[in-house]
Amino acid sequence: MSLSPGLLLRDFRLVDETMDMPGSVWIEQGIIRDVFPQGALLPETRLPMHQTIQGGGTLVLMPALVDLHAHFRDPGYPEKETLESGSLAAVAGGYGTVVCMANTKPVIDTLAKARTLKKRADTLGLMDLYPVLALTQGMEGKVLSEIRCLKGPLHESEPWIPMLSEDGKDVVSDDLLYQAMQEARRLGVPLSCHCDAGGPEAEEAKAAGKPREFWSRIEENHATQRVLELAWQAQGHVHIAHVSTKESVDLIRKAKGRRQEKPGPLGFTLTAEATPHHLCLTHGTAHALGDTTWGRVNPPLRTEADRQALIQAVRDGTIDAIATDHAPHTERDKLQGAPGFTGLETSFALCQMELVQQDRLSLSRLSSLMSASPARILGFTDRGRIAPTFRGDLMVVDTEAVWQVNPSLFRSRGKNSPVPGLPCRGRVLMTIYQGRVVFESFLSPDSSSGKGK
Repeated sequence: MSLSPGLLLRDFRLVDETMDMPGSVWIEQGIIRDVFPQGALLPETRLPMHQTIQGGGTLVLMPALVDLHAHFRDPGYPEKETLESGSLAAVAGGYGTVVCMANTKPVIDTLAKARTLKKRADTLGLMDLYPVLALTQGMEGKVLSEIRCLKGPLHESEPWIPMLSEDGKDVVSDDLLYQAMQEARRLGVPLSCHCDAGGPEAEEAKAAGKPREFWSRIEENHATQRVLELAWQAQGHVHIAHVSTKESVDLIRKAKGRRQEKPGPLGFTLTAEATPHHLCLTHGTAHALGDTTWGRVNPPLRTEADRQALIQAVRDGTIDAIATDHAPHTERDKLQGAPGFTGLETSFALCQMELVQQDRLSLSRLSSLMSASPARILGFTDRGRIAPTFRGDLMVVDTEAVWQVNPSLFRSRGKNSPVPGLPCRGRVLMTIYQGRVVFESFLSPDSSSGKGK
């Protein structure tokens, strides 16, 4: 993959987790070399041959997004998604880095399988894909996978494996999950837990015919408590995926407070994510779409009280990141009850419209939650900010652009959006990966974008 020799992004509103100011950015050989405040003299006469993109003072330049949690269904389910279609969807949504879960066919439970997928993604060259390794062989929850044989720390031996996870299949055995947490600690990477092992109370509720929205809450809360207790003993980095209930938020907040008051001997690290659909939608959307079909997702969309608790949690730092849980399915899948939504192409717009424009978050805070913070969770120090020495992974956004969600136009093969037909305000116009334009929608009439689509 060749890098762009030079790219000048001129006259933009620059926004990341630490800044919100007008200015320009110079990228050379895929790296941000300089950031110029508005009014600063740009050394264009001394720059080598370069491409210029004019922002016109109104467009926003932000770090490309980093997704901790997505499903590309590759290998094994091309009718749902492929590496190619998932990557195109990612860059259309402003993503420069995506972590893909291991629930493929075959399951990604060895380095050889992960390397194959990573090599294909690198050859494609649209964005950085990082496969996770499953915790158990075949995700069957019986025997630890190849993680027990890996040499640690992974950031030195296998830096392209930044996270471990069993995805939506919680390891039921406490002993086995504890062993997996110890291996993750030894390898120096976070273990992402999806928290849906419900325990006897949830099983009793199911047997009694209670609705899914009732027993699924018990499942998440029970599993979250269980994971936090085991993680405190294991003393590694545990990441809680797709938090959706107000009770789980409280458990995580208390666990973080406990960590601050009484640090463990080896260093317990706890991070958590929420999805755009849980932050912006409620069970009313699921009911309207069909609780058992198009509106079905794991965990389910919750109440307004849960949504407000999640919003407060991203405001106060209890929730560290926003991740898509992009889960493409065919129409047949959804009609048969497959859980999950596509989200890569709408996540930023949905959060920007529902959280930033409603004055619940600043655009800088949203950038932190979707770029810098997930990058830190993964151990990446070279992306998520607009600053010299950081990667030239950026996106251009028009926060006032009005458009309507049309799943038939998605790059993703999965058309199962939770917001079909939704009028949105705010759109990703361009995605830049290592200084190259890899996605372009449209720009203002006086803009220049050159080649590199």
